Amino acid sequence: MMELKIQLIPTGEIILSPGKNGENHCHNCKVVASDGVRAMMESALTARDRVGVQDFVLLENYTSEAAFIENLRKRFKENLIYTYIGSVLVSVNPYKDLEIYTKNHMERYRGVNFYEVSPHIYAVADNSYRSMRTEGKDQCILISGESGAGKTEASKKILQYYAVTCPASEQVQTVKDRLLQSNPVLEAFGNAKTLRNDNSSRFGKYMDIQFDFKGAPVGGHIINYLLEKSRVVHQNHGERNFHIFYQLIEGGEEDLLRHLGLERNPQQYQYLIKGNCPKVSSINDRSDWKVVRKALTVIGFSENEVEELLNIIASVLHLGNVQYGGEDSNACITSDIQIKYLARPRVTLVLSVFACLHLSLTFLSLCVFHHQLMSPLNLEQASSARDALAKAVYGRTFTWLVNKINASLTYTSDSSKNYSVIGLLDIYGFEVFQHNSFEQFCINYCNEKLQQLFIELTLKSEQDEYEAEGITWEPVQYFNNKIICDLVEEKFKGIISILDEECLRPGDASDLTFLEKLEDTVGGHAHFVTHKLADAKTRKVMGRDEFRLLHYAGEVNYNVNGFLDKNNDLLFRNLKEVMCMSENKILTQCFNREELSDKKRPDTAATQFKASLAKLMEILMSKEPSYVRCIKPNDSKQSGRFDEVLIRHQVKYLGLMENLRVRRAGFAYRRRYEVFLQRYKSLCPGTWPNWDGKLSDGVSTLVKHLGYKPEEYKMGRSKIFIRFPKTLFATEDALETRKHSLATKLQAGWKGYSQKCKYQKLRNSAIAVQAWWRGILARRRAQRRRQAANTIRRFIKGFIYRHKERCPENEYFLDYVRYSFLMNLCKNLPKNVLDKSWPTPPAALTEASEHLRKMCMQNMVWSYCKKISPEWKHQMEQKMIASEIFKDKKDNYPQSVPKLFVSTRLDGENINPKVVQHVLIFLRFCPQYAVPVTKYDRRGYKPRPRQLLLTANSAVIAEEGKLKQRIDYGALKGISVSSLSDGVFVLHVPSEDNKQKGDVVLQSDHVIETLTKIAICADKINTININQGSIKFTMGQGKEGIIDFTPGSELLVAKAKNGHLSVTAPRLNSR
Repeated sequence: MMELKIQLIPTGEIILSPGKNGENHCHNCKVVASDGVRAMMESALTARDRVGVQDFVLLENYTSEAAFIENLRKRFKENLIYTYIGSVLVSVNPYKDLEIYTKNHMERYRGVNFYEVSPHIYAVADNSYRSMRTEGKDQCILISGESGAGKTEASKKILQYYAVTCPASEQVQTVKDRLLQSNPVLEAFGNAKTLRNDNSSRFGKYMDIQFDFKGAPVGGHIINYLLEKSRVVHQNHGERNFHIFYQLIEGGEEDLLRHLGLERNPQQYQYLIKGNCPKVSSINDRSDWKVVRKALTVIGFSENEVEELLNIIASVLHLGNVQYGGEDSNACITSDIQIKYLARPRVTLVLSVFACLHLSLTFLSLCVFHHQLMSPLNLEQASSARDALAKAVYGRTFTWLVNKINASLTYTSDSSKNYSVIGLLDIYGFEVFQHNSFEQFCINYCNEKLQQLFIELTLKSEQDEYEAEGITWEPVQYFNNKIICDLVEEKFKGIISILDEECLRPGDASDLTFLEKLEDTVGGHAHFVTHKLADAKTRKVMGRDEFRLLHYAGEVNYNVNGFLDKNNDLLFRNLKEVMCMSENKILTQCFNREELSDKKRPDTAATQFKASLAKLMEILMSKEPSYVRCIKPNDSKQSGRFDEVLIRHQVKYLGLMENLRVRRAGFAYRRRYEVFLQRYKSLCPGTWPNWDGKLSDGVSTLVKHLGYKPEEYKMGRSKIFIRFPKTLFATEDALETRKHSLATKLQAGWKGYSQKCKYQKLRNSAIAVQAWWRGILARRRAQRRRQAANTIRRFIKGFIYRHKERCPENEYFLDYVRYSFLMNLCKNLPKNVLDKSWPTPPAALTEASEHLRKMCMQNMVWSYCKKISPEWKHQMEQKMIASEIFKDKKDNYPQSVPKLFVSTRLDGENINPKVVQHVLIFLRFCPQYAVPVTKYDRRGYKPRPRQLLLTANSAVIAEEGKLKQRIDYGALKGISVSSLSDGVFVLHVPSEDNKQKGDVVLQSDHVIETLTKIAICADKINTININQGSIKFTMGQGKEGIIDFTPGSELLVAKAKNGHLSVTAPRLNSR
């Protein structure tokens, strides 16, 4: 049995490796998968049994939750983390890096039809982008899922996709960089380590990406929702505060921490030790700090703004270390160290005097009948006031930070709104904990609204498509969670209204009175239960301070303790006044003095969230939505582990089965006629190879030939609708079988045709070339024969009449004899004046030959004498001296022989006029030779560029406009140079000469020429020493230096570890 290898690439396609003869398939073959598991398949391109279907709509048993989860499991095991439900993308967090996010993958999904490639987050991003460009309608991508499911990473991938694939300019690139860099900043200030996720977003985020008419991102806008401010002052065991606190402490410079009064130990701060988790193995706070600092600069934060922002972060930590003591009814601050620091000018919070802040943290300011009264706080109230201040400062600073980022992303255009928008919603998923409080209530209320919107828009899009295609719409029965939304948000009767009423009413309102009022008002609601209203079985699992809501995703018990305080979210007036006194410009924007004069009570947290959620719904309703549903495979963050219980819970509360049921209520598959016909036309003889009629008629002919039953499909105006996946799968399998026979026929036909054409072309070309070449050869032979016959005939006649006077009969022969002699003479002329050889002339040319011989000799003598000029004579003298010094001694001497010595290597433009002036004034001689050299310092052997000038009586070393050193020729003891091909040489001077600092180590690219010039000028021809191995020289003050020379592959001059100057030079000639 033959083996056929296939490759499953990370995005889900299967690529067949071709066989030896180029074939891609054989019937009844054994398939070897990339993981080594052998499987028998009817078709090598159909791997549904192993990797499942890539669209849940094609599940045969679409109502079975077990079948749904099993399909997820199959794909997850093969690292196929993306699956569609129609146009909805389901993403399972792999908890490892997959090689499916490269630039090549981005280009692969760019501009491609949504269903032409395998499911991917890039496909959703590109589909939204193309819809925005072609339809001119704003888009939005809704990303949901529980903490740790990968929502934040999904939004990052979408942003990166737009940053790479969208058109760019210098201005657009700046916006792209700011959009990308806003993520690490918001994650630092808004994300934290929780039990479920090491980088959990503790706020909701909606980002608008603005595109101009060219499709380039030109701006953006971010809206944040419900920051978990309580995390600032309290964390559960195993959790951490917001990342920025740890990043500042771990990554901040020492000077910065000293300025902020912080220590590099998070255990010193009360707000950072409650979770008992200062370090996390998967988080590098130090490197993240660098990323955040760079991102702040890219976004456009000034140094002053960054400093003031970090001052606030440090102030929150100092505020948490404020401790209270004293009597229970009259709290006092036990240590003034933190207060004194907080009250320091321009450091953190306030410029006010120490007493002002001290008083605000221990007393409550009351205004009674226009009189200001101070009421002492007990220990619990004082601690609450301190924590409320910390939460308010951090929460408002976070809002300021978002606004600052928005300002940097603002699309500045002179015209009115002329841009399109793609929105990204990254918001918390449905949360069910062991203890659920006010935050979970708001989060789950938000998910109820999003689920309501999701079902409405999904049903609407389905219904619109059916109506557009003329297909009868079949009403779908589904759970409408509007009844739960009304239970929460209805005016006067909803839970939020009751909570606000209880917060505002006079008297002793408490969390328990709020629970009692809920029982009285909504106790009869079918989706509301309390301990008092429940049956005996339910009471066993519910506390007396809890109420239960029956959400679309399941039952959740909420503990009412803390509901009123968290909903009020109040900050004492005197603390606001202290904040308004701050010199920190960020805090003055966060705490406006107008707030103090406003007598209106601020809206509660729940009401604010409800209003912002309503605005969000308006935004989403105005855009064309796309959905990404993120699933967490396990709670332990392990790659490859698939927790079926956990995933079943998420499938339920994400409403995926409901979505699938809505999508499958009508038809599982729908495609445009041209797409369907183009793909499957080969299955019907009537439509293959081309269909020239109407597309609908071609599709009808095709499905009739395939044997589709009337209940299996419907024909729309521009699309065919197929009801059952098995119908599509049967068609797909038939296509796979048909492909191989088609491929074989096409290959055979094409190979035969191409070989015939190739043969005919070669044959015709060969015939034409042969005929042409034969003609040329025949004509050439005939021409040569005629010429040869005439030449022989004339030569014979000339030979017969050779002794007679010149006549037509012997003219050719005599000319040939003369020509032959002259040509022979031309080739054998004497080479020089000493060469006396001369060819023997014929009798008729004896006299002419003698004249030519004399003229040739005179010409050679004249030419030789003319060539010898004074300069050439001087050049030859220098070359002789160089030969005497370096021949067979210096490795690079043979290469210098053919190169002429020049008078100078530096012209007037390269020598500073000041140097020339100094030489003329002080030495009274003009420079005779100048060359650029490299001087090596006596200490450290650092190379210095210098100029070496030779005069009649001394050598001068100059640097720019300065004379660095003068060496009289009389004081020059000698010159040392190595035998290798390097250009390093040493000028030895007397050590007792105080004017000299020691011997001079120089390097020249023209060392043979330079040393020859020095030898001539200084008359030191016999003092040049050519050394092998090393050269010793005097460094000054009696110290001695050594230069080691070693052969190598390339020239390298450096200081060796032993302190010597090491010179490595390549060998140019073998000796």
